[in-house]
Amino acid sequence: MAVRMFTPDGLMQPTPYHHVAVGTGSRHVHVSGQVARLADGAAVAPGDLAGQVAQALRNTATALAGAGATFHDVLRLTFYVTDWRPERIVDFMAGVEQVVDDLALPQPLPPASLIGVDYLFEPDVLVEVEATALLD
Repeated sequence: MAVRMFTPDGLMQPTPYHHVAVGTGSRHVHVSGQVARLADGAAVAPGDLAGQVAQALRNTATALAGAGATFHDVLRLTFYVTDWRPERIVDFMAGVEQVVDDLALPQPLPPASLIGVDYLFEPDVLVEVEATALLD
């Protein structure tokens, strides 16, 4: 496998993600920001952060699969969430938990950042996910 994930001693634990990913492959996969939309553009889970996180991760899985990758090949995830407040982590993680089994999400997740933003490209979009993967 091209990606090895771990959390070295001395870094905060437990966390829902690994702190480090080491890639040894040669083919990079960069997935653009995925949101809670179906292929026809229909919005999924309006106003529901958990539902939007789940759908954005489903779309990310579809994009990865198109390149022959899975979440196990992901070096890094970046989440952008509108109107972020620390108490929203419960809903955010509920969205992740909704799709852990269906998408075979590694637990803990690959190294990840969650960035609070004022807004995304459309007012109803609450979350956007970017992924970077590495394949042999």
